[in-house]
Amino acid sequence: MTWNENQTVREIAIADPTTIRVFESLGIDYCCGGRRPLSDACECVKVPVARVLEMFAEAAQSPAEQGTRWNDAPLAAITAHIVDKFHALARQEIVRLQPLLEKVSSKHGAQHPELLAIKELFTAIGQELYPHMLKEEQIVFPYIQTMESAVMAQRPITPAFFGSLQSPIAKLLADHDDAGELTSKIRALSNNYQAPAEACPSYLGLYQGLKEFERDLHQHVHLENNLLFPKAIAMEGSHRHAACDCQ
Repeated sequence: MTWNENQTVREIAIADPTTIRVFESLGIDYCCGGRRPLSDACECVKVPVARVLEMFAEAAQSPAEQGTRWNDAPLAAITAHIVDKFHALARQEIVRLQPLLEKVSSKHGAQHPELLAIKELFTAIGQELYPHMLKEEQIVFPYIQTMESAVMAQRPITPAFFGSLQSPIAKLLADHDDAGELTSKIRALSNNYQAPAEACPSYLGLYQGLKEFERDLHQHVHLENNLLFPKAIAMEGSHRHAACDCQ
């Protein structure tokens, strides 16, 4: 694929998932902040656009970067993938990292008080994500799946108790912004997940785990913000409009 500096980061990540690893490596936000042009994003991280375009081409040639292009997938498949991979992984890693944070902060917190702040921030992320994921799994995703099935079968959509999808999705998007802000603070406090020279294996493992947690959260949010939610809202709107025209 051919990209240019005027395309948004979001557009590039949606069309070609192999570019996501490049954005991650450069610290470019492609999920919540992905609506800015590539030129602006490159300027912020002080990397020439030409070099980033080269990195895109290199990533596209790597077999390890090939995967499902979710832009063409049914909404039901996207929701299943989010739950099976990203929700399961988030729950698993919160359970794993929380006691590790307790251990490392209790041992090294006096010399590195940022660990205590990181512990509080990560606890807040868990408190944010658990009800968020339940709302998706129990309310929003089932409705999206039912709606898609109705549209494909050319049946009327059964109205949801919450009205339009735009209402719950607006709250979910706000949750994403909050979680992204919390992980950004953790990255800053941890010096971009760089443990001090004297760090023990637990300390090193903690920072590596937090780094991977943020990466997975970015990919999770990208699928929802940039693909699933816009497509679901558009499907709901077009189907309701078509139903009105038929009356």
